Amino acid sequence: MSTYAYPNPQAIFYQQYNMARRDEVVGILLALFLGDFGVHHFYLRRTGLGILYLCFFWTGIPAILGFIECFFMPGRVREFNAIQAAAIAATLGIPVPGWGPGVNGPINVPPTGVVVPGPVEGEAAYIPPPMPVTAATYPSAVPIGVAPTATCSNCQRSNPLGARFCSGCGGALA
Repeated sequence: MSTYAYPNPQAIFYQQYNMARRDEVVGILLALFLGDFGVHHFYLRRTGLGILYLCFFWTGIPAILGFIECFFMPGRVREFNAIQAAAIAATLGIPVPGWGPGVNGPINVPPTGVVVPGPVEGEAAYIPPPMPVTAATYPSAVPIGVAPTATCSNCQRSNPLGARFCSGCGGALA
């Protein structure tokens, strides 16, 4: 028996998705030719912006914005369709068909128990050059005035003189 509440949830998903999805070309044409009235916003169920465009259509500003927005409509339509697909899939209790693993899922991580091969045999392995640590390499230290500090009796951390509590463990300083 299936764990889903419906006999074929993917068929129901595609049926509902085809009714809810929007077409990119229609969105572009609406923004280009009827963008003055904000019809492209009503098409994507953004009624607030559609009403705002209707209120100011007589100024000509929404016509300019509609022309500009026709270039952004494909992305907005894809975003609208993705939101609709996710909502329908969540309602049916299934993952969105055709989508890969989640954003936070492991993508290029080998499964547990798989041995990742090391360097290829016969090729030279990369060995980083040694770091110079001789005293002659670095200039001699210049003494700097050191501020007086109080040491914590619990964690031995240095704290500024006059502090009442240790910044490391939070204990009271004597």
